[in-house]
Amino acid sequence: MSNDFPNRKDDFPIFKTFRELVYLDSASTSQKPHSVIAAVADFYKKKNANTHRGIYKLAEEATEAYENVRDLVAQFINANKREEIIFTGNVNQSINLVAHGWGRKFLKQGDIIVLSEMEHHANIVPWLRLKEEIGVELIFLPIIEDGRLDDKILMPERSRRQNSSTLRQPADRSEKKIDVNKIKLVALTHISNVLGTINPIEEVTAFLKKQNPGIKILIDAAQSVAHIPLDVKKLKCDFLVFSGHKMLGPTGVGVLWAKEFLLEKMDPLFVGSHMIKSVTKEKAIFTDLPEKFEVGTGNLEGVVGLGAAIKYLQSIGMEKIMAHDHELTQYALNKLQALPYLTMHGPQTADNRIGIFSFEIPKVHPHDIAQILDNRYIAIRSGHHCCQVLMQTLGVTATARASFYLYNTKEDIDRLVDGIESVKKILKI
Repeated sequence: MSNDFPNRKDDFPIFKTFRELVYLDSASTSQKPHSVIAAVADFYKKKNANTHRGIYKLAEEATEAYENVRDLVAQFINANKREEIIFTGNVNQSINLVAHGWGRKFLKQGDIIVLSEMEHHANIVPWLRLKEEIGVELIFLPIIEDGRLDDKILMPERSRRQNSSTLRQPADRSEKKIDVNKIKLVALTHISNVLGTINPIEEVTAFLKKQNPGIKILIDAAQSVAHIPLDVKKLKCDFLVFSGHKMLGPTGVGVLWAKEFLLEKMDPLFVGSHMIKSVTKEKAIFTDLPEKFEVGTGNLEGVVGLGAAIKYLQSIGMEKIMAHDHELTQYALNKLQALPYLTMHGPQTADNRIGIFSFEIPKVHPHDIAQILDNRYIAIRSGHHCCQVLMQTLGVTATARASFYLYNTKEDIDRLVDGIESVKKILKI
């Protein structure tokens, strides 16, 4: 590792518990540093009380610790104000909140929602339900052979990849040009959790907003928040969602950011306690932002842990994390591309991609690859990765996936490659 980015494994206790572990499943969930674990424990030891309830000192300290994280998140993504930060359980809940609170209220039959074929189920299923309930039309942007977004459907005159072939399966792929005036929402993943592709979100949103200022943009930042700097102003989006557990934080805490005027108009997904201003036998009046969307007692210790994760990332610097990721990605590409029997999905260069690699070995089920690697203490993911639409497009049912993060090293990649070679030998391919 370079002097600018030393080996970080000592910051993560799991690597002391399992010293031989090569953890390559960070796209699913990241490991937690000492500081995050300590922050959660410290909350229970020193601040455990319900927030926004009591006037006693312990409750006030709990509330302060909780709300300080809201300010920290706002600063981390360059939001205008803390009231735009809504704490949820995860990305799924955040997108459901938008689909229910904004989509169900403001969309009507025939309105177009644009997605892509590389979306996670979290950014497909809520819109499918909206299609069933009110009749919105869903259009899926295809991908081209190098695993990148075929954006010429949205931006035909600005396409930089006219010579690339578009994948052709399944047969119902949309190839028609989209009338941007009919688009109400574009909901895209920032980085594919299968392909590692970084989508040109800033370019797409800038173009669409210029053509139709009324279009709303939702960005699924579940993968990008951990790997690259995020700035909602530069992204020109209206909604942005992410989960804490993929960025070194605890599970069970997510974030929805939205522009304040949209949140003011939206309805809450869940209703009950905490999020009300007054209740009578006839009517409930919801409270102000952001509590309007945070029903009941939240994941208090999880939010505090999320704050500790952000501080840890900031102590390193997102630019340095991005540079480290790029170095690992280039190294892994060189190593994996040297295996002639390996089929790799996704961009074949390190430009505009991160260290997520989905691959196949002919005649070997991905689960068998994962099992053999596990016997060598190498943890990868196998399956459809909650992306069955993308699997259908790729013409596969599942892939093996290795994903890297800031605690990984080139030595981890070497062990992965050696492990893949052992799969070939053991199964006599």
